[in-house]
Amino acid sequence: MGVLTVRNLDEDVQRRIRLRAAENGRSMEAEARAILSAAVTPNHLVTTWLAAAATLSTDEFELPARNLPRPIDFA
Repeated sequence: MGVLTVRNLDEDVQRRIRLRAAENGRSMEAEARAILSAAVTPNHLVTTWLAAAATLSTDEFELPARNLPRPIDFA
């Protein structure tokens, strides 16, 4: 694996990476790797959307009853 050194990183950016790493239970280095990997990975919108939709449940709301449409009178 390669090594990447980032010089002159803004202190606020470093702080936010540290906080994000703590939220995700990772080291700052692991969090930076995850951020960089996500930044250069192609974003397939449909795949991402389908993955998010798969986690949804209809238990959260009640679907209304559906009736057959009324017949059309052509007279």
